[in-house]
Amino acid sequence: MRFYVEKDYDALSQRAANIIAAQVISKPDCVLGLATGSSPVGTYKNLVAKYENGDLDFSQVKTANLDEYKGLPKDNDQSYYYFMHDHLFDHVNIDPANTNIPDGTCEDSEAECAHYEEVVASLGGVDLQLLGIGHNGHIGFNEPGSEFPKATHCVDLQPSTIEANKRFFASADDVPKQAYSMGIGTIMRAKKILLIVSGEDKAEAVAKSFFGPVTPEVPASILQFHPDVTVVADEAAFSKVPR
Repeated sequence: MRFYVEKDYDALSQRAANIIAAQVISKPDCVLGLATGSSPVGTYKNLVAKYENGDLDFSQVKTANLDEYKGLPKDNDQSYYYFMHDHLFDHVNIDPANTNIPDGTCEDSEAECAHYEEVVASLGGVDLQLLGIGHNGHIGFNEPGSEFPKATHCVDLQPSTIEANKRFFASADDVPKQAYSMGIGTIMRAKKILLIVSGEDKAEAVAKSFFGPVTPEVPASILQFHPDVTVVADEAAFSKVPR
């Protein structure tokens, strides 16, 4: 596990974008696992700038997103489909047919989860998986529990996650209560993992996830067992790490 501790969010976003860009340049037809939320916004902004400067070509890249709210249509501005197009897909030369996101409108949870597992497998797996981390240590929407979920599944979101995400909605009541998410097993099959984290409010999650015991009560702690993980944090997010 490699750690880069940057001064602030802008610096970590640049570092993360450089790592993703290196993956695309070294393997133009790579499969990128992508994340949403506030953490990767700066990373995507930097990737778009690299594309606009002629430094990156996404024409052969394939993607598989981590998760999607259940019940939100694609044109809802809080859906992760909308997010990805708004922050990345609509600004680079990626083929829309090569982008994959769980279908939040599918009511048959079992069918959609099985289908998405098949989609990821059909891509040959993920070359580089981008992750953020929640205040409770969740990755994707894999919440703390008694075991690590293996495959794509439908998650009942915990109150702490709903509270953290309510800033994107009119109120907490408007936040979807369920989501489709890649499982821990699916994430761990990625060849490389890049996790980005910023802010003092995530410092405890960082300390527990990467410097504490591996436990499903802190889902991100499983990454300690992955052979190729890079964590890019700002100084604030790293402030509670034991020295």
